[in-house]
Formats: sequence, C-alpha cells, structure tokens
Amino acid sequence: MASSRRLRAFKRWMSSSSVLYSPDALLFTDDPDRGISAFALRDLREGEVVASIPKSSCLSVITSGAREIVRQAGLEGILALSVTLMYEISLGEESPWAGYLQLLPPAECLPLLWSVPEIDRLLLGTELHSTVKEDKAHIYNDWKEFILPLVDSQSSKLKPEFFGIDQYLAARSLIASRSFQIDKHHGSGMVPLADLFNHKTGAEDVHFTTSSDSEDSDEDSNGSVVEDGPPFPDVTGSTVDDDKTEILAPLEEDSPVLEMILVKDVQAGNEVFNTYGTLGNAALLHRYGFTEEGNPFDLVNIDVELVLQWSSSAFSNRHSRARLSSWRRLGYSGCVSQGSEYFEVSYDGEPQFELVVLLYVILLQEDAHRALDLAIATGQHSALSRALQKTLEQEDELPGKTTDNEDQFLTEGVCDALLALTGIRDSLYGPNSLEDDVEALRGCCPVRERKEYHSLALRVSERRILDRLRRYAAAAAAAEELRCRGNSRRRKQPRKG
Repeated sequence: MASSRRLRAFKRWMSSSSVLYSPDALLFTDDPDRGISAFALRDLREGEVVASIPKSSCLSVITSGAREIVRQAGLEGILALSVTLMYEISLGEESPWAGYLQLLPPAECLPLLWSVPEIDRLLLGTELHSTVKEDKAHIYNDWKEFILPLVDSQSSKLKPEFFGIDQYLAARSLIASRSFQIDKHHGSGMVPLADLFNHKTGAEDVHFTTSSDSEDSDEDSNGSVVEDGPPFPDVTGSTVDDDKTEILAPLEEDSPVLEMILVKDVQAGNEVFNTYGTLGNAALLHRYGFTEEGNPFDLVNIDVELVLQWSSSAFSNRHSRARLSSWRRLGYSGCVSQGSEYFEVSYDGEPQFELVVLLYVILLQEDAHRALDLAIATGQHSALSRALQKTLEQEDELPGKTTDNEDQFLTEGVCDALLALTGIRDSLYGPNSLEDDVEALRGCCPVRERKEYHSLALRVSERRILDRLRRYAAAAAAAEELRCRGNSRRRKQPRKG
C-alpha cells in the first residue's frame, strides 16, 4: 500500500515537529514485507535539498524528558540512549515523539535478539557465532548492573514493565540499526525521517548534513564505516563510539538543522537509497539484520589460533610457538577485534599477506630459521628481506631472487598449508556442504523465514570465499610448479662457448 495509517500519523507528526520534506520529490510507501521505502516522484538532481530535520526534533538524551534521570544515574553513551528510548516508549501517546515511535518496529530482527539455541544453530561457523553470544552476555550484565537498580529506585518513577531485559535488548537493536551521531552536544540519537531510507552498498543517493556545511568538506556523512576496523561493528559495552554509529555530519554546534541532499541524480520511479557504508554481510546482519547477495565487501577470517592448530598437527607446539614469535619479532601481526587475532580473506579469495608470511616462516627449515632469528637479534631493520632472501636463494639456487613480490612466498608448502587451513575453517560450519547450504537458501523465504534466510546467506557467502581461497592456493601451487620446472630446465642447460 502506498500510504498506511502509521505512515499518515508519522507525516502529521513531522508537520507538527517542523520536519520538512519535498512531497513533490519523495514518495514514502509502506509494504507489509519490505517496510517503509522512499521513491522519487520526479527526476531528482544532484545537490537538491529534499528534506530538513531540526535537531530539536531528534530523540536524544538532551531533548528527552529522561535527561535528568539519566544524569542522576550517571549513565552515558548507549546505556543513556537506551534508557531514553525506553522512557519515551513507556510514555505512549504522551511522548513528544509518539507519532515517530509508532512507526518503528517493536525491535529489529538482529541476531542479538535471537535465542542462544537459534544462534548456535543458525550462525555456527560464521563470523558472528561467538561474537553475538558474547554481545548477549555483555548486554545482560549492563542491564543487571545499571538499568535494574535504576528501575528499582523509588526516585526514578519508571514503569518496570518497559525496562526489562527484553525491552532493553529491543532498544539496543533499534539504536544499533537506526541511531545517528547528531553532534557533540546531542551525542547519538534517533533521527526521524533519516532512518526511513533503505540501504544499498555503494549506491548512496542521499547525504545527510548540516545547513552550514561547506561543499568541499571531505568527511563522510554516513561515517559508520571503519575501513581498517573489525569485520563487523562491536555493539557491546556501555558507550557508543563514533565509528560504530551513523554520523549525519561534518557537524557544527551552531547549526540547528540537518539537511538531506541528493548526491547524484535519481530518475523518477526509482527507490532513493542511503548507504550504511561499505560493509560485508557479517556486519550487515550483525547490525541491521539483513544481508546482500554478491556483496563485494564480504570477508572471511582465519584465526591465529586456527593457524597454530594446523601447525601443531604437523610440527611440535614448541616449533609452532617459536615460529609465531619470530614472525611477530619481524613486526607482523594480524587484525585484532574483541580480543581475537585473525587474518582476513578477501571476497576474491586472496589471503592477507601477513598470513602468507607466517606460513612461510612456520615452514622454514631449521637452518634458515636460525639465520632469520640471528638477523632479528642483531637488530637488522631489513631482517625479513635479508634473511628470507638468503633462504630463497639457497632453496631455489637462483641468485638475484627478491622477496618484494608476494608471490615469492607462495611456495608449494605454503599453498598446501592454505588448502589445509581452508578445510579446517570450512569444517566449522558443520557436516552440511556448501552445495547443501545453497540448496537450502534457494528454498528459504526471506520474508517468512528471515532468520534462516539471512543466516544461510551469510554462510553461503563466507563458504564461497573459502572456495575461492582453495582455487587461489591451487592456482598459485600450479604456477610455482611451472616456475620450478622452468628453473630446473635452465640449470640443466649446458653453458654456451
């Protein structure tokens, strides 16, 4: 349906709250399956301002009637915003944001709200399995330590039925998927109208900014992406970091209004998209509750502990730990998130360079490893290039071979190790094959079976990356074999003259 009762109520609330948009430019629809979407009623042009939202109409700790309760309790960040949101919901029609809040779902279908048995069944082996379980534990502890005492306090006069653990989890899901960083004064908050636009990776149509922003600002208005950060945003803990919350700015304290500006032309009849950033499916499901087919920003992680598991099956634990230590002393490390160190495998199946080097160091002969340790101990800044240069020359008898090219480390042994690691990582998904998961996904309805569909989509996308890693390692091994054969033929050729 083009306009539902709740959408009409929201439009009346916008009118009374000075939230303005161009009714000749944007059409909001309310579909039972997809929810609310925004479409272009006419051809929209880049630079066109199609909406403005006063900061005073945003739901934040500063603007809410709960601000004194939050202040007295000493709450900050996401805890403060969660109490604020639950408080306004508890007021019902008496809340100044009632017309906006009735438009929101009771909760978003994030893994955070799934039961532990559902998490174990649906997310087994994926990047989210252990993270979501840890999230639930942290969030329960936050509720027990900070919110339960607040509700039990006689002075707060809060309605207990609106502040239980289920209500807190629901509020956290709404904040995770819909909140924005408004500015330094307001902090994070819910921004009506801004959260109605659906996401499309790499296809931003609208850009949110303040009316005083300069055109040449190089900051990203959506700001939720950390290019070098973890593979999925962390929603645990009691604070909201700017890099984990949608940012509407570059923001200035003296600007009272947020504006919605077209960043490219949109033809009439097309949906108008926002973007939550260049996020892989694990991040999208973790924070927003959905996935995208063929997402080019998907990643798969291989934990350092998994590498040690493989190494210890072929060598002693002492050997494995010694080689890991040498690798670290060379200045290498993996990615780190939530206390876990890991290596990324990109969408096309290419492993992180640091993983390739670690495997190479693990597989070094003892003499070569001693030479490497000696180079490190003597403080040579180019220990890797010099020590490994020497081992490469010794092993291949090819003077002049350098280590500048990553392919130099893709020896047959390293490629075999990558194949073994791929098998170990893939086994974490359980007994079903990739083909089994693909078939199950085809028969799953994304509307009626949302949890199953998107968890399967995540599994399939991750396992396809592992399949590409297999092909990458196999191709590298074949190339190495051809190179070695060519070198052998050149060595056997008699010298001329």
